[in-house]
Amino acid sequence: MFTYLENLKWIFSLTPFLSLSIIADDFNYNSYNNHGVVGLVNMPTARMFDEGVIGLTIYDGTPDQKITITSSPYDWLEASFFYTNIQDLPYPGFEFQDYKDKGFNFKIKLKDEGSFPGIAIGINDIAGTGYYSSEYIVASYGIDNLDIHFGLGYGALNGSNKSFKNPLSYLHDSFNDRTLGEDLGGQFQPSKYFSGIDVSPFFGFSYAFNDTFLLKFEHDSTKTDGRIAYDTPGKRETMALEYKFNRNLSIGLAMERDNYLSIKFIYKQDASVSNNSFKYKKVAKKEDDSKFNHLITSIEANGVGVNKILETADSIGIEITQFTHPNLDIIEEILYSAKKDAGIKKDIKYEARIADLKVYSDFNEGYINNSKLIYERKADRSFNTSNKFSVRPFLASREEFFKLAIMAENNSEFIISDNFFFSSNIKYTIKDNFGDFRFKPEDTYPAQVRSDVKEYLKNFENRFIIGRAQFDYHITPIKDNHIMLSAGILEEMFSGYGLEYLYFNNSKNYALGFELFNVKKRDYELRFGHLDYQNVTGHINLYYRNYEIIPFDAKVSYGEYLAGDVGTTFEISRSFSNGAEFGVFASFTDVTTEQFGEGSFDKGIFFNIPIYKNFVNYTWRPLTKDPGAKLNRKNTLNDLLVKFRSFD
Repeated sequence: MFTYLENLKWIFSLTPFLSLSIIADDFNYNSYNNHGVVGLVNMPTARMFDEGVIGLTIYDGTPDQKITITSSPYDWLEASFFYTNIQDLPYPGFEFQDYKDKGFNFKIKLKDEGSFPGIAIGINDIAGTGYYSSEYIVASYGIDNLDIHFGLGYGALNGSNKSFKNPLSYLHDSFNDRTLGEDLGGQFQPSKYFSGIDVSPFFGFSYAFNDTFLLKFEHDSTKTDGRIAYDTPGKRETMALEYKFNRNLSIGLAMERDNYLSIKFIYKQDASVSNNSFKYKKVAKKEDDSKFNHLITSIEANGVGVNKILETADSIGIEITQFTHPNLDIIEEILYSAKKDAGIKKDIKYEARIADLKVYSDFNEGYINNSKLIYERKADRSFNTSNKFSVRPFLASREEFFKLAIMAENNSEFIISDNFFFSSNIKYTIKDNFGDFRFKPEDTYPAQVRSDVKEYLKNFENRFIIGRAQFDYHITPIKDNHIMLSAGILEEMFSGYGLEYLYFNNSKNYALGFELFNVKKRDYELRFGHLDYQNVTGHINLYYRNYEIIPFDAKVSYGEYLAGDVGTTFEISRSFSNGAEFGVFASFTDVTTEQFGEGSFDKGIFFNIPIYKNFVNYTWRPLTKDPGAKLNRKNTLNDLLVKFRSFD
């Protein structure tokens, strides 16, 4: 076995033979390790993707199998969540099956690479059960197509026989103590991070042969005698070869610690610059078209509806309505491009509406009174419908590692008037493996509103079900004050009626409102029947957008949840101009840690990403519990109106 010095000498001896001018830190050649962290095989690196990148890693090793979703909301922050199956480790209370675990990982860049290496720190399985709990600091330096890494690992990464005294213990004796509390999991223990009597070094490199093949080598410091019973390593060196099918999809094979072969699939995508990014569509002008007809045709061909056109001596006023575009900048680009194509010289003023909610206006009463009406769209009813195939995953099942349904869906909308809609979602499951769900939830306090989700899923196969069937009425009675009334089947598990109010001024970076709904729990047939549970749920909501130094969206809501518990939910997310979004949330209610059980409190991630020209919206929780549960509403007022707020 090589010594550390011999390994490092061997790595650097390769540099004279490098010929490809490939930048080491690059989307094409960075990839996720077995744990969904940008890295080598098991070890992390200081490399980070640019903001907006999201990835999926599927890993099959011995004894752990893992699925990880990773996002990079910023170029200095990487966040991921995982779900793992640890083979041959019994699940407490269900000893006939393998142990299941889930958790979150974070990595933060401390320094970009320059004359000196880039540096990052990270925490794996933060607030988890401890099976993968670890911290690290790592440095990376690239030379053409060779990328070199060196780091120090704590916790589950502190398994090397070359370990040495924890350097942080020289700062304070508390860093020597890594005794983790015996809890239910899901709790943060920051006093234990980067702690332990000793620490293990790890290092390695990746080498790009060409655009297709990537070689990875590492000295693996994974702790093999910890809570996960890995085989005693034959040696600490691990080598892997990754093959790229294309820019987004790759496969990797590794010989880990001279013990076993593993396989890994990686999908990565830069969601912020996807094919969904807007490109203005130029429309050919017909010979008999007036400039106003061509203006209307051009605007509507780019996904924006035109309600009215007004004209004064100095300007053209356009009242628009839109549902498709994710931000105001795109709408303004469409208006001014269409004006140019139509040959209109006058200035453009506009009023923006969505569902007849008045969001933004350059008009005032005097402008309208002193203008000439050139065009007004005739009010008419319309019906829109679309069909698609979808996949419904279900993770964290005690019955099996991974469950899913392949479904055909119909989504329809009947526009009764500009501000009154009926929308529906009808599903038919083509195939699923939900039928063998049999284990009941262990904790149903304070009322069972979400933890019986398996009873609904078991009724999916070979039958039509109603996912949603609701009426929505929108009104802006006073400027910047908006109301939405909703009634019907509001989601898969609840029907009811209620309203939402929101103060929203698109020139301000905050919005404030409340929602109040009387709901009743649907029965497991997912048609029109109900169970005997009913409740009034409501929240006060505060939204805040900051897109200056550190761009983010935040939401804080306080009130009563579906199960009757009372508390606060915190959300923070990052949105991009094409509609992509990544976020995390946590809810803290008057349900105690002991009452909540495993997980301690409700938490999870959500994302909205473009894949193959469609947006995939998904929310994931490590555990499906009853406390902290909210209605899964189709739209909120802020969802509709924030599209008219600039990212500047």
